[in-house]
Amino acid sequence: MPNYSGKWKLPTVMQAEGADNWPKPPGGELWAWGRGNLGQLGQDDALNYSSPVQVGALSNWLKVLGGRFHNSFAIKADGTAWSWGYGPQGMLGHGNTTTYSSPVQIGALTNWLTLSAGVYVSGGIKTDGALWTWASGNNGGLGHNNTTSYSSPVQVGALTDWLQFFGGYYYSVAVKTDGTLWSWGKNDYGQLGQNNTTNYSSPVQVGALTDWLNAAASYRHSGAVKTDGTLWLWGRNNYGQVGDGNTTDVSSPVQVGALTDWSDVSCGHEHTLALKTDGTLWTWGRNNYGQLGDGTTADKSSPVQIGALTDWLEFSAGHSTSGARTTDKKIYAWGRNNYGQLGQGDTTNRSSPVQVGALTTWEKIYDSGNFMLSIKS
Repeated sequence: MPNYSGKWKLPTVMQAEGADNWPKPPGGELWAWGRGNLGQLGQDDALNYSSPVQVGALSNWLKVLGGRFHNSFAIKADGTAWSWGYGPQGMLGHGNTTTYSSPVQIGALTNWLTLSAGVYVSGGIKTDGALWTWASGNNGGLGHNNTTSYSSPVQVGALTDWLQFFGGYYYSVAVKTDGTLWSWGKNDYGQLGQNNTTNYSSPVQVGALTDWLNAAASYRHSGAVKTDGTLWLWGRNNYGQVGDGNTTDVSSPVQVGALTDWSDVSCGHEHTLALKTDGTLWTWGRNNYGQLGDGTTADKSSPVQIGALTDWLEFSAGHSTSGARTTDKKIYAWGRNNYGQLGQGDTTNRSSPVQVGALTTWEKIYDSGNFMLSIKS
């Protein structure tokens, strides 16, 4: 069983990425599979792979994530940040708009703590708590009080109290160390949680509460968990992805049920995954490719449990796919598989979780929509 406490305290900036007890340096090997048409798999080619392939030969990768569909980001054990894949609008942070099919370091600094990339919004937090963003400035999604695009990292304001950052579709959501929740950028469906549909080009606080623990952003809906274990979502709800039992869009956070045993949430394109403190994994929203993992292709507007396992630890919702890791370091994937993104050696969709290979040494999982990334020890 996972070592969950039931209720949560806000971590410091330096503790923000250590909650899953992932060992610190030297890190592990980086692997990828799925769609590779833009070099996002880091194989120095533009091919799809339906089974995991190693990215290079190094074993010092510490954290990994991908932008929706088209690029990849990772941090090494030495604190350097790397990216590859589709480069237009400066999404990779290399000071250009070049597409790369192998990892390239972002600048020369060695103090990156975490990275996040949405659709045309990229950013990260450094070990000093400063937040930096780059890529498309459309709709103010970078938080620089303008709509300018930047191809290299630019600091958001001068504060150094950022704890978590998540890039969505031309918008961003972030949590500070004081437990406040902030958002900015595109807001056409209320995904900023401001009780309106107004765009903002600088960070604005979501409500006045100071008990937010973590957050998530995606295409046009957002979510967050509070320190009391309650789960909240808002934004577009056309397939029930907000989880409140209907399909009406909401522009302010609404609680999912009345339970207080939620620990984390991930927002996919039009579906949502969330973890409870008992190690069970739950899902709702669009399910046309089986991305909810409940053995059906029927949409759900309220949470349904994925199988009967109670040892889920880490998870990620993509476009029409989902991926998750258990405490025994196995990786599972389900949903759409047209590019081999489920890692099964084929292109057959799955509506229930299937294990990726037979290894039990996986340490991280990230579902980018049409490809997946993972680190193994």
